[in-house]
Amino acid sequence: MGTVSLPHTWAYALRLPHDPRAARVARVTVRAALQSHGRQEVLEAVELLTSELVTNAYRHTSGPASLRLTALADGRLRVGVWDSHPRIPAPFGDPPWDRVPGAPTEAEGGRGLHLVQQYADSWDGWPLGDSPLDRGAGKLLWFEVGGRGAGKRGIVA
Repeated sequence: MGTVSLPHTWAYALRLPHDPRAARVARVTVRAALQSHGRQEVLEAVELLTSELVTNAYRHTSGPASLRLTALADGRLRVGVWDSHPRIPAPFGDPPWDRVPGAPTEAEGGRGLHLVQQYADSWDGWPLGDSPLDRGAGKLLWFEVGGRGAGKRGIVA
């Protein structure tokens, strides 16, 4: 039996080890995939936001992460990053989503989730695993860019 896929839809998945080079590997992979599919119009935003989410996965967990890049039929591009930590950070977590604490001017980090609010059309996140046995299942954070009718947090088609 053959697989049916809509025109212009595709997906890539990448398993990333807990390694400080994971964000670079994710950026290179995203750049190659988007360039090969002619999606330069979203390349910079997707590359930046993917790097931020993968960096956070490395910094805040001690395990591997996974990246999934999906082109949807209506032109949207969805990026999901899974990691092993169950906490959902703002703006992905519970309201108020606009209350991501600002990073001090001299800080070397802490701006990544603000960038999601600035450059993504929609985003969300959810913990994986509802039972005490699944506590190590982690979370999935995703964002979307491109397409028509883009909104903000939690818009899923």
